[in-house]
Amino acid sequence: MSQARRAFAAHPFAALVATGFGSGLSPVMPGTAGSVLGLVLSWFVARALAPHGGSVAASVGLLTSGLLAGLVGVAVSGPVCRALGEKDPGCIVIDEVSGQLLASAAVPLVTARAPSFEIGLWIGSFVLFRFYDIFKPGPIRPLQDLPGGWGVVLDDVAGGLAAAATLLLGHWFLANLGWI
Repeated sequence: MSQARRAFAAHPFAALVATGFGSGLSPVMPGTAGSVLGLVLSWFVARALAPHGGSVAASVGLLTSGLLAGLVGVAVSGPVCRALGEKDPGCIVIDEVSGQLLASAAVPLVTARAPSFEIGLWIGSFVLFRFYDIFKPGPIRPLQDLPGGWGVVLDDVAGGLAAAATLLLGHWFLANLGWI
């Protein structure tokens, strides 16, 4: 916490945004806390753009929001990392917010048959993103080695896109089997 105070003293606005408005200061699982913030923001963005359910506009809005959050994340995480003296401190969660927005972009593309199905899709986007964020399979892991804010954010952007693709592919596969 003393390190976070140092970052807030040196770069107050950047630290506020980089920590997901404080969600990254959670004493347990700050990355998950940032992803929860991203999930809540995703739901509000989707509802604002398509109040009656899924749409391409809501999906594009989530993709755009996720990419913008990622660009902001690159800008704010670099100074905070330097102030903390770490490459990717756990308190920086703007990358998780960005990744979760991107992962959630698949949800409005799937026609929900019932509210419980839609809830399952939102939860699925969260679980898939957390999987890709934690395990960083395949080409995702090397992205964290990029310098500065790019290394903090791009692995989560890739994880979010992979989670969205996995959710859509899983839905397509189950629908073609006639299971949903």
